[in-house]
Amino acid sequence: MRICWANTDNFDDADVVIFGIPDESKSHSLRKGSSEAPHKIREISNIRDTYKRGNEISKGFPLGGVKRKVYDQGNVLRMEAGDTADKIVSKAKIPIAMGGDHSISADIIRSIAKRCGPVSLVYFDAHPDFISSSTGYYGSVLHDVLPNIDLKSSVQIGIRTPEQEEIDNIKRYNLKVITPLDVLKEGIVKIESAVLSKLGPRVYVSVDMDAIDPAYAPGVSVPVPLGLASREVLYLLKSIAKKGIIGLDIMEVCPSYDIKDRTSHLASRIIGEVISSMDKTS
Repeated sequence: MRICWANTDNFDDADVVIFGIPDESKSHSLRKGSSEAPHKIREISNIRDTYKRGNEISKGFPLGGVKRKVYDQGNVLRMEAGDTADKIVSKAKIPIAMGGDHSISADIIRSIAKRCGPVSLVYFDAHPDFISSSTGYYGSVLHDVLPNIDLKSSVQIGIRTPEQEEIDNIKRYNLKVITPLDVLKEGIVKIESAVLSKLGPRVYVSVDMDAIDPAYAPGVSVPVPLGLASREVLYLLKSIAKKGIIGLDIMEVCPSYDIKDRTSHLASRIIGEVISSMDKTS
């Protein structure tokens, strides 16, 4: 099964290549099951965004349509995630990865930066993932990729539950952080302008679904109240995608804790909406 938004069976013809990494081996969460996410996101995308009229089957697309050619190449092993992203980028295509635990993002970011140079990282998460006393797990992603990102043009969005070590690292490295309360106070249009003006030419976006409030995304590995609304996340992602991105990942959907598959469906819709907003020249 491929995700609903896939519209070509040919890698070479594709502008966007989707792949899954069904692995949670470096997660310390008490909630298990993020390895099930790639399959569930694909499954629900086909159930919820497919409509039957008589004997005909049609798909429900984002309002802007999906003009890009999208190929779903299936799942890969964790050890293959970096090489897979590199292959996609080397062919001037945009990778979209579905995890899996968030530490997988580090492998992908390192691989893309090795080929393209340091990236502007837009990191949607409830947690900074800026632990430096440990490495190689889902709470140390930011510290693990410091050599691969341009901190001056990077930003974290949705942060609301940092550990003291992470607060110290945010201050030490002067990392730009936007909280849900900042969005509430400033308004989404002002936040959009601040984010877009900060980004450099090579933008990579990483989305931990727990950036979104559990009211909208209950099926995540580490839910935290007082998060972003799904519309706020989508608005920012579409604006960033329109400006141009070199890659995207969606991580930490936990289907076994979801409610009526709403988080998996939201993840699928986010992917479709981001693709619909990609300018052909990005």
